[in-house]
Amino acid sequence: MQKAPRSKKYSQNSSNAGRTCKRLCSTAIASLWCICLSAGDPAWDKESSTINRMDDMLKAIETSARLTSSYTAVDKISRPVLAAIAKVDRSKFVPERSSNQAFENHPLGIGYGQTISQPFIVALMTHLVDPQPGDRILEIGTGSGYQAAIAAELVAHVYSIEIVPELAHSAERRLESLGYTNVSIKTGDGWYGWPEEAPFDGILVTAVGSSVPPQLLSQLANGGKLIMPLGDADGDQELTVVTRDSAGDLSTRNVLPVRFVPMTGEGILTLRE
Repeated sequence: MQKAPRSKKYSQNSSNAGRTCKRLCSTAIASLWCICLSAGDPAWDKESSTINRMDDMLKAIETSARLTSSYTAVDKISRPVLAAIAKVDRSKFVPERSSNQAFENHPLGIGYGQTISQPFIVALMTHLVDPQPGDRILEIGTGSGYQAAIAAELVAHVYSIEIVPELAHSAERRLESLGYTNVSIKTGDGWYGWPEEAPFDGILVTAVGSSVPPQLLSQLANGGKLIMPLGDADGDQELTVVTRDSAGDLSTRNVLPVRFVPMTGEGILTLRE
């Protein structure tokens, strides 16, 4: 019986396995050592914390969508919108004093009597406008630029108007520093829109008014949607979707009770006169 060759073969395999095992163990120990070193690095800890907080925020958005679906008829925010939100670090759009609350699902003050909207509301409005890769979107109320950044992840170009010069300038610098080349911002009265760049495939209005400005309706393309809170600045408000169909006819749907800061400027004042 030829047992010796079998034994030799076994010995060779055993030796090879031993060397492989040593290499794997060495690699594993080195990897574990790197992980341990990284875990003690403040930059690593901050990045890991941001990822975890972002995950929590996305879960809160999805939960809010389910809980409000009887109003909105939206039980899930679209995957592209959630992916866009996951790419945009909200902490870069809030004052430093509020950075520890940046990923919480509620609005935050950004100065000048303005706010950055609740993440769920940003997600819902973006979902409702139904952004497509080739679209051109108009935003009224740039604020810190957060909504514009998310929209810019999804469409060809975003045009955003902010009535507070300081906010407009800081948002423009922030978006440029983050590499957004498809966002245009100007200081002005959003009531009148941006007629030079019209028509728009979608319009997002982030301040409440008693009615939709007729200038904005005239700048909405056929097949487009306008999302805006309507109501009293100090009373009831409803997030509203205005759709212009392919024939140019308009239809309106109330979506959800909300709370937004009021529109300001000459346009809204003429309406009150």
